[in-house]
Amino acid sequence: MKSAILLLASLVTTSAFMSTPTVTSKVPPLSASSLSAVEKSPSLPFLPYPQNLKGYAGDVGFDPLGFSSWIPMDYLREAELKHGRICMLAWLGFVSVDMGAHIYPLPEAYKGLTSVTAHDALVENGAMGQILLFIGLAEMVSWIAISQMLQGSGRKAGDFGLDPLNILKGKSEEEITRMQVRELKNGRLAMLAFSGVVTQAVLTNGPFPYV
Repeated sequence: MKSAILLLASLVTTSAFMSTPTVTSKVPPLSASSLSAVEKSPSLPFLPYPQNLKGYAGDVGFDPLGFSSWIPMDYLREAELKHGRICMLAWLGFVSVDMGAHIYPLPEAYKGLTSVTAHDALVENGAMGQILLFIGLAEMVSWIAISQMLQGSGRKAGDFGLDPLNILKGKSEEEITRMQVRELKNGRLAMLAFSGVVTQAVLTNGPFPYV
């Protein structure tokens, strides 16, 4: 009996010092879709990359509110280009008036007006209503092109075929993309600049540079 107990104890003690076999399991490599799912935005590394921005000029992965995930990207780019172009013209026009540029002969009711005070005067004289009418007509016509684009016409966002100076003629795809990025950057800057110049003009009531 004692021999059996000693033999059992020796086996248990020996097994305690024996190496435990390592259990290995093969982990399948991450697929391309898995890597894409965790891809981070270059401009906001703490947020995932907005996949719908890929392929668009000027893409730096900036969409913190996720608009591109539920609104068609072509529509968003169309709106961005339109607002940018308008603000580039608006900033120039706003500042030019306050620097003395006027259309001659200038109606008597418009003399002495600044870019800020002109708004109320134009509303009273009915000119602002005319502007609203013509802009509304332009928006209705442009919506036809936008609607066709969203239905797959092949038209690129913001492209109305308007290039009277042939700036893009004979340019490579890389050069055209570079020009598109320049337009985007200047348009984005103009949107901020116009907001700033209007605010500063109202606060100072002074001529350009509104200090």
